[in-house]
Amino acid sequence: MNNFTRSAAALMTSAGLALIGLAGTAQAAPVVEDHAMGSQMAKHEGGGQRIVIDTDPSAQAVVYGIDVSSHQGNVDWPYWWGQGKRFAYVKATESTTYRNPYFAQQYNGSYNVGMIRGAYHFALPDRSAGATQADYFVNNGGGWSRDGKTLPGALDMEYNPYGSTCYGLSKAGMNTWIKAFSDRYHARTTRWPVIYTSTSWWSQCVSGDFSANNPVWVARYSSTVGTLPHAWPYYTFWQYSSSPIDQNQFNGAYDRLQALANG
Repeated sequence: MNNFTRSAAALMTSAGLALIGLAGTAQAAPVVEDHAMGSQMAKHEGGGQRIVIDTDPSAQAVVYGIDVSSHQGNVDWPYWWGQGKRFAYVKATESTTYRNPYFAQQYNGSYNVGMIRGAYHFALPDRSAGATQADYFVNNGGGWSRDGKTLPGALDMEYNPYGSTCYGLSKAGMNTWIKAFSDRYHARTTRWPVIYTSTSWWSQCVSGDFSANNPVWVARYSSTVGTLPHAWPYYTFWQYSSSPIDQNQFNGAYDRLQALANG
């Protein structure tokens, strides 16, 4: 064995030992909490890559927009404006341990090009209380201002990326968690958060009625929005495709989108 081989072997041995814990077991790699809106919907419900260009026939008017996360990196906002997108939601946070490193470019860039934009939080309800995650969201980009260009924050409720579908919570427990997040967000911003979800996930994990305060954002990759989650008589946003980027419709004319932004 020459000197180079001995050095390489020593490095490999040191790296291997560094992975062994005090109890003699290998340590798992740290979890990177960076899940895009709809990533688990596509995984569990399918159809995430379908391109849909039909306008919902029940809508009298629509406004088109997109949602982005760190997976898009620095977004070419003038391009998407040229494609007719007039609003955007940008991922800000996940749980209480992740912040989107591209948030400033995405959030400010969409605003600067003329879009009405908002921020969203990917919830992990088994990690910490709803109010705790709401605070983390507001403190890290999820706030709201009455400037006519900022939408209320959105709470992303979807399948657990790490385990059981409903994060180990009963329906009553999930009701409590969502209400705590919603109430805390309202207390901090004066706005009720939009709730992003799918009808399938909601029916499995939630039994509460949030339709009085929270606009609903439905994920369904199809030519129609379909059956809505429990108690909502109409949808506010519809995520209808993830190709070539997450694409959405606002259920109303542009002046209604401005009204939502203005509270």
